[in-house]
Amino acid sequence: MTVSTTPVEFDPFSEEFFNDPYEMYRRLRDEAPVYYNERYGFYALSRFADVLAAHRDWEGFSSAHGVELFMLSNVDPEEIRAYRSIIMMDPPEHDRFRALVSRVFTPRAVAALEPMIREVVCGFLEPFDDAREFDAVADFSAPFPVEVISRMLGVPEGERQQIRHWLDLGLHREPGQLAPSPENEQATLESGLYFHELTVAKRGHPGDDMLSRLTQITVDRGDGLETGLDDAEIAGFATLLGGAGAETVTKLVGNAVVLFWQHPEQWQKVLDDHEKIPRAVEELLRFWPPSQYQGRFCVEERELGGGTIPAGHPVLLVTGAATRDPRAFDRADEFDIERQPGITIGFGHGVHSCLGAALARMESRIAIEELATRWRRLEVDEAGLRRVHMANVAGFANVPVTAVR
Repeated sequence: MTVSTTPVEFDPFSEEFFNDPYEMYRRLRDEAPVYYNERYGFYALSRFADVLAAHRDWEGFSSAHGVELFMLSNVDPEEIRAYRSIIMMDPPEHDRFRALVSRVFTPRAVAALEPMIREVVCGFLEPFDDAREFDAVADFSAPFPVEVISRMLGVPEGERQQIRHWLDLGLHREPGQLAPSPENEQATLESGLYFHELTVAKRGHPGDDMLSRLTQITVDRGDGLETGLDDAEIAGFATLLGGAGAETVTKLVGNAVVLFWQHPEQWQKVLDDHEKIPRAVEELLRFWPPSQYQGRFCVEERELGGGTIPAGHPVLLVTGAATRDPRAFDRADEFDIERQPGITIGFGHGVHSCLGAALARMESRIAIEELATRWRRLEVDEAGLRRVHMANVAGFANVPVTAVR
């Protein structure tokens, strides 16, 4: 084994990160578990125990400074408050706002969505029932999740896919690009304006959808008085849910197609027993998590297993490294859908665990079920694989396949 004499470098805007960061992650865990990047001025945690501890420590690792590196490094916290986004709040404010939306994602409410989700999934797969070739991401895993969350929000049918295009453009980053480009900012602005206008329309003419219900509820803002959410707050919720509800499942299902092609023995287990799919979803989240890191801001000095993080710095909690940590997982670099479940951080953890995690798990399970029901094998054209270059999110933009019955 060759030991590198060059210090490990973690650059979340590099080709190495976008394409295959796992060897770099190994070195981070072993050589610099509390890593400092001088170029961008952030710290990074890569060992599972440290990442888990930071997720649970919202008082030391704040979300109120933003969750994306450029925002953490360059945007005033008072300006961030204007976004009114739940993922950029700390308790107790965060808890009050989360309670409003969590009613939509109770186990009973999510279970009731299964027929609708299956209808959407099958609707996107049926055009390929008689075709041998299609793109498992561009034709399937990219369009169907945004259709699901948009239906829930009350977005009109002909406007749902536009949300995905805005989101993809807003998150895109070229190698070496820390700051959002004018095109990134314009896409994010247009998405926010769209949801603001839709909120105003729902307030005037409510329907049976999430946005309409948000116009009718009240929240205690900490002073004992119940007031309604304003249009900007509701638009912020919608923008967050529309994005989170689309990107994670898109990347997870695309990753699943590639990983099952690379590990045919695991795919055979799925074909033989669909009851193994829920555990397969958990292993996909562990092995190739769509959300590779989460941003926080260290507001109080913290001592961790591998070193000290001083107050006043952005910190990246590197999920992609933590979930492959051999200190926490046996055979950490093996993809095994029968792995015994443990603590999961693929959908976040602690106060900011993903509100829609149960929904995302259900969508992913149904998607894999329907793929396994239709085809014995999806042969991936690896020369045509194309990864996204995005802030925080990792996965494929294109996974061309040949379907074999």
